[in-house]
Amino acid sequence: MSTNKVLIITYYWPPAGGPGVQRWLKFVKYLPEFDVEPIVYIPENPSYPLLDEKLLSDVSDKTIILKNKIFEPYALASFLSKNKTKKLGAGIITQKKKQSFVEKIMLWIRGNVFIPDARVFWVKPSVKYLKKYIQENNIETIITSGPPHSLHLIGLDLKKQLNVNWIADFRDPWTTIGYHKELKLSKWASAKHKALEKEVMTTCDSILVTSPTTKTEFERITNQPIEVITNGYDVEKIEKKPLDENFTLAHIGSFLSERNPQILWESLSELIDENKAFATHFKLKLIGAVSKEVIQSISEYKLDGFVQNLGYVSHEEALIHQRSSQVLLLIEIDSDDTKCIIPGKLFEYMVSERPILAIGPENSDFENIIKQTNTGIFYQYNEKNELKSQILSYFNQYLDKNLKVNAVGLQQFSRKNLTEQIAKTISKFNSKTQV
Repeated sequence: MSTNKVLIITYYWPPAGGPGVQRWLKFVKYLPEFDVEPIVYIPENPSYPLLDEKLLSDVSDKTIILKNKIFEPYALASFLSKNKTKKLGAGIITQKKKQSFVEKIMLWIRGNVFIPDARVFWVKPSVKYLKKYIQENNIETIITSGPPHSLHLIGLDLKKQLNVNWIADFRDPWTTIGYHKELKLSKWASAKHKALEKEVMTTCDSILVTSPTTKTEFERITNQPIEVITNGYDVEKIEKKPLDENFTLAHIGSFLSERNPQILWESLSELIDENKAFATHFKLKLIGAVSKEVIQSISEYKLDGFVQNLGYVSHEEALIHQRSSQVLLLIEIDSDDTKCIIPGKLFEYMVSERPILAIGPENSDFENIIKQTNTGIFYQYNEKNELKSQILSYFNQYLDKNLKVNAVGLQQFSRKNLTEQIAKTISKFNSKTQV
């Protein structure tokens, strides 16, 4: 066994579904190839909003898994409204003017009582459990992955008590992520979130982030080293299926209320009215959780008859749809706060050999990646005419059976290459400790 051990503290792990599980599931898969022995600490009885049992096959039977019980307030909240609790857990927040009294109460509690989040009750028992394990097994380096950012508080306490090497991995920002503003925070709660964020960032030894913009943002808070390790793609053995016969535009993943692209619905509605061939061939595939507001907008533009709403599917099925759809939609909220967000599915989109049609705010980090890799076209929310023209161009290529993409430079985003970068950081810390 390698003596180059690392303890990874993560909330999301199979059978959890959704994007949060993919990052460390894949890194753990490849770390042993770079002489790092991963030990994964997860909750024993988690309350996952999405499940994907098929992901269990990605976990090596050689991986050491530690489990400890967690108290989940979401389980109690489900007595108020099981559906609303599940949506909140998945990050789907109803628009303010349409929120029910129950939703408003749940949001207020989430932001002002559970700081930094509803998994905060797992901190103390985890520190107690892991402190003993770390001492008994000579663990020199730990990694905490958030959100939920409560896991960084586990790292904070362990760092203070044991002085282990601590790498804080931020899959998303903490106080500047879009939904944070929707939590109806009091001044006290807002200050508490920011204070904890700063303490974590200034106490850990190193920070991992998923985008250049987040790195720049964090550099204003801390002087600790920050490394950009994006999400990535894995080499997946997926059954080869022919392309859809229809001209399918597919959105895969959660379609949140604030991601509702009116310019897309308007463009599609106009093309249907103006082009009989388009109306005959076009289909909109929605795969994953879709908010009521998005469904309503689609209906307002009379697109209901063109929609295939498939709901949540396994990761394996999602990959099949990515490779069989004609065009892949990537939509991000039109806000300065989302410029740093690089959706994890982007990287799987890029290796699907299907063109990406993306909409987001100006100077988005994922816009740069799409342009660098020649995997699609990006539009801002004020470029409706250009978007409509591009959809028509893709449609004409589809009719000519010539709709394809010629991607370049994808290898840098492979999970294996990204894991190698992380392994070097872990080895560097462990080497310092041994000296």
